[in-house]
Amino acid sequence: MADAAWIALGLAALPAAIGLVNLLLLRAPRGGGSPDTVVSILVPARDEAASIATCVEAALAQQGVAIEVIVMDDASTDGTPAIVTAIATRDDRLRLLTAPALPLGWSGKMHACARLAEAARGTHLLFIDADVTLAQGTAAALSGHAQAHRLGLVSGVPRQRIGTLGEGLTVPIISLLMVGYLPGGGRAFTRFRSLAAGCGQMMLVERRAYDAAGGHAAIRATLHDGLMLPRRFRATGHRTELVAGAGLATCRMYRGIAEAWRGFLKNAREGMATPFGLPVWTMLLAGGHLWPFLLLPDARAIAALALIFGLRLAVTLRAREPLWTVPLHPFAVVVALGIQWTALVRALLGRHEGWKGRAYAAPEAP
Repeated sequence: MADAAWIALGLAALPAAIGLVNLLLLRAPRGGGSPDTVVSILVPARDEAASIATCVEAALAQQGVAIEVIVMDDASTDGTPAIVTAIATRDDRLRLLTAPALPLGWSGKMHACARLAEAARGTHLLFIDADVTLAQGTAAALSGHAQAHRLGLVSGVPRQRIGTLGEGLTVPIISLLMVGYLPGGGRAFTRFRSLAAGCGQMMLVERRAYDAAGGHAAIRATLHDGLMLPRRFRATGHRTELVAGAGLATCRMYRGIAEAWRGFLKNAREGMATPFGLPVWTMLLAGGHLWPFLLLPDARAIAALALIFGLRLAVTLRAREPLWTVPLHPFAVVVALGIQWTALVRALLGRHEGWKGRAYAAPEAP
């Protein structure tokens, strides 16, 4: 039992130590773009009537840099195109395009983003999801940061708006994993491709670097652009950086546990859910976050839980997520592992994951 308690404490101390360093390194972008900077804000949209107006209006309200906004409607069956068209009649900086038929071998979002990039005129391209609401200075801050630090790609995790218990059990794990288990926290000085990170909800790229890296065509089959696009940039010699994004945008990622489960399931195979990777992740997460509960009242188990809940609280405060999600943390870890193991078993059985009416055989993590 004594050895087990030391192991649990070590597994808890690892993310706590990495997290402390990353929280000290993580910074919000400062400054603005140069006078000749133009940021193209690019929004792939498929059945986004509930959020597209808010997204587009916030994009058009950007200050400090010249912008254009382009929405790519990807076979929506709701009122998405009509909503965007109505806004475009009063602001000529907004354009609505219709995505061509999805070619074989592409995922829907990657295809829409590639076509958006072709239509864009900006020196920088800011890809955002249709459920993201930008703060007024975000385009200027991200483009200015990219120019000041010679970055090909800058990304940040928006503040996640969490409205249900199911979302509280799933969404906060994103920030926890990035802060607690990614050495360097995705900062540019971590030049290795394997340490690249981003968030597909909000990524700004410098146009020439994007073209040189092959753009979204280079990752056409992925369902996890937040991971794969920064890795592609680094593989082709371009610097990438993850910045503090909670003050730059907000996002209601999913609505309820069922939608969150499906959403995380589609990305799992390119992240944790691999035959070799998932057992390691299970040891790290279950061993550091759950096992100490079984070793109570050992003092080392208490110390392990103090480290884990301290990390979770610090991450929650920095991400500006609801404090009521912190006590749910052990259950969130169980749910996260449940999603990952479900994804792996489904993949081994040859099942395809679906999203918004499309089914994909996602590639494995590199």
